[in-house]
Amino acid sequence: MTEPAGTATGTLSFGPFTVMPHERLVMRDGVALPLGAKAFDTLIALMLRPNEVVSKFDLMALVWPGITVEEANLRFHVAALRKVLGDGKDGTRYIATLSGRGYCFVAPISRVELPAQRRAARRTELPPVKLPNRLQRMVGRDDEVAAVSDRLIGSRFVTIVGPGGVGKTAVAVAIAHDLLETFSDAAHFVDLAALSDPDLVITSILLMLGLPAQTDDPLPALLAHLRDKRMLLILDNCEHVVAAAAPLAAEIFHAAPHVHILATSREALRVEGEQVYRLAPLAVPPDKPGLTAAAAQAYPALQLFLERATAGGAQIALDDANAAIVAGICRKLDGMALAIELAAGRVEAYGLEQTATLLDERLNLLWQGQRTAPPRQKTLQATLAWSYGLLSDIERLVLRRLAVFAGHFTIDAALEIVPDQRVDRSRLFDAIDGLVAKSMVAPRPIGAMMRYRLLDTTRAYLRDVGPDDASLAARHATYYRRWLEQAGRTWATVPSADERAIHFSALHNVRAALDWCFGVNGDAGIGVTLAAAAAPIFLAMSLLIECRRWSERALLAIDPSSRGSAEEMHIQAALGLTLMFTRGGSEAARAALSRSLAIAEARGDAPNQLQLLGRVHIFHERMGQFDAALGYAQQSLTVAETLGDAASLALAHSLLGVSLHLAGEHRDALTMLEAAWHGPGTERISTVYGFDHRNRAGISLAREFWLQGRPADALQLARQTVIEAAQMDHPITLCIALIWAVSIDLWSGDLDGAEENIDRFIAHAESRSMGPYLAVGRGVKGELAIRRGDSDGIVTIRACLRELHDAGYELLTTTFNIALVNGLLALEQVEQGARLLDDTISLVDQSGDHMYMPELLRMKGRVLLARPQPGADQAEAHFVQSLELSRRKGAKAWELRAAIDLAGFLAERDRREEAKRLLQSALEGFVEGSETADIRIANALLQTL
Repeated sequence: MTEPAGTATGTLSFGPFTVMPHERLVMRDGVALPLGAKAFDTLIALMLRPNEVVSKFDLMALVWPGITVEEANLRFHVAALRKVLGDGKDGTRYIATLSGRGYCFVAPISRVELPAQRRAARRTELPPVKLPNRLQRMVGRDDEVAAVSDRLIGSRFVTIVGPGGVGKTAVAVAIAHDLLETFSDAAHFVDLAALSDPDLVITSILLMLGLPAQTDDPLPALLAHLRDKRMLLILDNCEHVVAAAAPLAAEIFHAAPHVHILATSREALRVEGEQVYRLAPLAVPPDKPGLTAAAAQAYPALQLFLERATAGGAQIALDDANAAIVAGICRKLDGMALAIELAAGRVEAYGLEQTATLLDERLNLLWQGQRTAPPRQKTLQATLAWSYGLLSDIERLVLRRLAVFAGHFTIDAALEIVPDQRVDRSRLFDAIDGLVAKSMVAPRPIGAMMRYRLLDTTRAYLRDVGPDDASLAARHATYYRRWLEQAGRTWATVPSADERAIHFSALHNVRAALDWCFGVNGDAGIGVTLAAAAAPIFLAMSLLIECRRWSERALLAIDPSSRGSAEEMHIQAALGLTLMFTRGGSEAARAALSRSLAIAEARGDAPNQLQLLGRVHIFHERMGQFDAALGYAQQSLTVAETLGDAASLALAHSLLGVSLHLAGEHRDALTMLEAAWHGPGTERISTVYGFDHRNRAGISLAREFWLQGRPADALQLARQTVIEAAQMDHPITLCIALIWAVSIDLWSGDLDGAEENIDRFIAHAESRSMGPYLAVGRGVKGELAIRRGDSDGIVTIRACLRELHDAGYELLTTTFNIALVNGLLALEQVEQGARLLDDTISLVDQSGDHMYMPELLRMKGRVLLARPQPGADQAEAHFVQSLELSRRKGAKAWELRAAIDLAGFLAERDRREEAKRLLQSALEGFVEGSETADIRIANALLQTL
């Protein structure tokens, strides 16, 4: 196709339609149809090639010459065109779609000639355009403009509703400019914001249309003038004159069938014919760790902030480091366009970080905007004061009280907290209805329940409007304490992050209540009980630093008469766990956990005693006190048996299975871990108490599979537990799964898989400030370096071990020592390796992680052979000890390694048949088809024998 769409000449017709290309009109029975400019261009482009397939690429090039657009734009305008033409109704067909090829105009076309005087009359009666200038570039509103335009063309009367500063006027003006050609430049913008008298609404419209406004009853004259006109009428800022604007818009809608009305308001007009479009704030990046600059730039709120900051003179190079800062600013401002523009204007003076800090400390409602902005939009203060002034007295009172909520709240919460002798329940319902209608309170469904929230800017304004209400704050804190206590009973049965999100939606309110309770004029007594009830939710979300902070504040504020209470038990337990994960095996962590367990025992509280035994168990494991941990695990089984329920037994089986696994009692460990992974009640071993015990049992079971000769099952189960842990969105559980999955990768010789998993581990440990885990991650990086022949890994592991010793984290000391010995042997530093190995064997004897003893004995044999004067007999004895211990404990993987080293030793001494039988025996215990680095080495050695 060579002829541009706009060069068609003459008047065309098809079916009942007449097309006048030069006047850009499509008429049916003498009435112009509401067709957008691009839809009209699309029609002409297709009509110029009737009965030919026009590819979508040719069509887009003709309709949008010189501009690259998405295919969705073309589909949108083809759909609009079909709707106006009635294409497909009653069997009529004008435009055919050929899948994968394009579109084809299939109706017969003829040329006609309209009388010249008729065309001239149409041109002279069209009133001129009277619109404000559109924004040079409007960010993030293309979909809204298209959706409202489509609805306006189809239904004729649309009201854009939203809070002040969200961008309603900008969207309306953009729509009007886009539809100018559709209405042949007959578009009128009436700004009602400056009116103080509702009676002046009709006068403003008359003056805009150039009509006299002096009659006592101007309505009939206005309707008579509009009755036969085709135009777009924009009524901007109707909220403060809604009593007059709403009935007038309804009258025009019914009396003038070709007039299309686009209104903007902070509440709907609520008249017949109106279609309401609620304009949402600009999308903001989610509050999640690991946000990259590339991902952040996809969000319109961030795009607007960067554009306005740059326009104001700021120099911002967005990168992964500062993307989170900008995203946080946009979230703080709820994606509100005006607020974002005002904040962006401060960056040139304060810088990015200081602007964010100022917003965190207090939203500045008096920052100045553009000089040309309407008075109500020069500052956020003015915008909010405008909205607040439109409310009734009862709505203002209720809104001030609703400001006690931070984030979302339910109607049930409002009914419990807001009412008193001044506001009863029925008046509260009416007020909330009015506040939602006036865009002061935003409704949002979460799960099956509707929730509500005030924007942060609105809450900041309301804090300056009325005095603090201590009784209201106390009711708020007490309500959320009761809510947490009730909801906490169900968290153990909520496995997925999406399901838990419904429970966690109240977290902002919990934080706000805690801030008040422990503040200057708060109620510390309520704060202590609230902190105890909130601890499980903070732990379930791995918010360790926050949980530790509130627990410490609560313990400082606790009344002496409350010592030994259930509240102190829960707070001490939370403090101990958070200290353990963030600072390692500190004495403070031990003291807190011991105190909590002692309270549970003194109170005869068996359920909490069991949960606390689980925490004390893992604490001693992390301290490297494996025999002590085993004792606590055995004690947990005793307590679980007295309770008798399946979930308690599953928890105890998990604890005991992990301890037996680390103690090298592989057959008993397998039984316990399978019961904790597959048995009844396992689905209720939850993250409420810090981590998911079922998942921990699963990854330990995967390690047992590997050790007992089932490597394929081990890898499959390890992947499953990591996937399930990730789906929980619980970093502690995921870190536990990942670090044990890394051990299986390393045992199997999959260094790339180990590196991928340890990188994930480090990222999640960083996101929750888990200091000991970060040191562990660096240690594994050192082991990988040694495996790849890089001696720098020795330095890395030594530094890691120093950090872990300082933190009291000894869970992985043996594994890192083994890696270090391998590195020293590679550098032929045999005596250093020998001393470290002897120290490690002594440490294992003392602490109880006997799982590694076969490996240590095998390595002792290798060290003896590596000395300048090899001790062959002693080396063989150690290989045999390793082999026999592995067989006795059921560790086939360790047995194979010992067999490989012993077979090599025997082969060098011409005992090849003995070596061959040894290897064949060791390989027989593996599941058929098993494949690991050790199995490959064994098979290769067999080939040489």
